[in-house]
Parts: sequence; C-alpha cells; structure tokens
Amino acid sequence: MSRPTTQRLCRTAAFAGFVLIAGLAADKGKGILFPDWSKPTKGSYDKPAAEIGKKATQDQPWSVTTVTSSISGKPVSGEPVVAVGEIIDISCYLQVGKHGDKHRDCGQKCARHGQPIGLLTEEGNVYTLIDEEHDPRRDGDTELRDELIDHMAEVVKVHGTMTEVAGQKAIYITGTAKPKKK
Repeated sequence: MSRPTTQRLCRTAAFAGFVLIAGLAADKGKGILFPDWSKPTKGSYDKPAAEIGKKATQDQPWSVTTVTSSISGKPVSGEPVVAVGEIIDISCYLQVGKHGDKHRDCGQKCARHGQPIGLLTEEGNVYTLIDEEHDPRRDGDTELRDELIDHMAEVVKVHGTMTEVAGQKAIYITGTAKPKKK
C-alpha cells in the first residue's frame, strides 16, 4: 500500500474508534448514576417498601383546588401515573450522584432544609415529587414532605398526576392534605 493510502486508513480507523468510544460513553450516561455505590435502604423495584398517594383518574387528574387555582380553570395537561422508584434528595443526586442507604441521613437533612425531593426510577428518570392539592400545599397544610423524608432512600410506589414542562418532569401526589381542623 502507498503511504497516503495507509495514512487515510489510519485516520479512518482512528475516527471509527472515536465514534465507537463516544457512543459507549453516551450510552453509559443513561440509567442511574453510580448504581453500585449504595443500594436503597428498603424495598426493591419488584417489591416497593411503601405506597404513597391516592390513585388519580383519567377523567379528573387534578384536584378541585388545583383546577380552581389555574388560569381560566385549565391546569397544564397531566396524566394519572403509578411509578416505582427510590426517594432521593434531588440536589445531591444531580450534583454529586448520591443516593441509597449511604446517603439517607444527608438526604433527609437536605430535604428538611427545603431541598427538592424526587423519585429515581429504575431507568434513571428523575421526577420532582410535589403535593397535588394546590391550596393546602400553598398554605403548608400537607404531610407529603414529612412522609417522603421518612422514606428517603427507600424504593416506593407513588400514585399521582405526571406532567412535563420544558423537560422538567414532576409527579403531583394527591391525598396528603392534613385533615381540616374544626
């Protein structure tokens, strides 16, 4: 082979190797970050440790307080969902990849101090978990945050209404409003 042909073959092989490595690196970016670093405290994706929320229905995915609080009585589109995943402190997970039993205490502290709480699915999707009932949430009359903190680092099943706006995924959980005082 001539020298220019050999050089072209080497460049082509190098480029193909780069594309292969880049593809493998991109594929590794999917799924749970550091999946072997720490397992959940309780539960598994096959057998969740707890169930949180009441089932939403297709005909009424949003509560009355959410509909009446919305602009023109039309909330953002939402789909009833049942999802299984690990309760995580979103700030630590997205910043340093921490989750699981080794991170339980830190996650609970972060959540108690206002950091967002989420659900990490087996596929690696992250959903912010939010109280669905608008007025009780606004007024601090829900118990969801305390329940989620108690289940930090556990795999649970959640019922709620899922929405996605500009790439931000959330599951709004119904049934966490505190009983009204008489």
